[in-house]
Amino acid sequence: MKRRDFMSNTACFGVVVATTPLNSLAFSSNKLTPPAKGKIPVAFALSEGATVIDFAGPWEVFQDVHVSERGSTMDEQMPFQLYTVSEKTEPVTGSGGLKLVPDYTFDSAPQPKVIVVGAQRGSKALHAWLNKNVASTDLIMSVCTGAFQLGRAGLLSGKSATTHHDFFEQFAKAFPDVTVKRGLRFVDEERVSSAGGLTSGIDLALHVVERYFGREVAQKTATYMEYQSKGWIV
Repeated sequence: MKRRDFMSNTACFGVVVATTPLNSLAFSSNKLTPPAKGKIPVAFALSEGATVIDFAGPWEVFQDVHVSERGSTMDEQMPFQLYTVSEKTEPVTGSGGLKLVPDYTFDSAPQPKVIVVGAQRGSKALHAWLNKNVASTDLIMSVCTGAFQLGRAGLLSGKSATTHHDFFEQFAKAFPDVTVKRGLRFVDEERVSSAGGLTSGIDLALHVVERYFGREVAQKTATYMEYQSKGWIV
């Protein structure tokens, strides 16, 4: 199944949408506090049809963060611990046929502080796991139509959110209690944030890095990646 077809089949629904000229929108207090020592666990949720750039973009951001003040070794200076999680540890097929083997199941995964949910088929098990962890995480972030998974888990009720531009109408109809923001790279709520389509996840991930470690660290990360967009700057 082609990625566009999959996104259409897994999004479903449509109606009134709010507009804004801004590049991104932050409702949260900006600062996130990292632990003084040790890693920040980041879980990437996977299921059938996972769009590769939705998780690979943020994965690259978090793996490239370097904070020299955090220790004397390279491992200590790389603050994020990344892993994948799914309903089972059996291979799932991502966009373009990429085979992915999750590191953990929802039952066995380490406690995350950040969760990334890209476009994918999802499941009730994913929704239950998100609900189980929302109170103990610093942030749950969706990318692209991953916002539908957050919506189905009830995490966006009464909040603002965005998604891929092809799915604004469907999203608004499916979740009438969510204020949908058109044309934004991301919308940053207190514990739950959403990015627009595909590359927007890189911008939201860089924004999360800034919330933890400041703009200089986020900019150094973007520069290392040769990422020239300023869409992550609020």
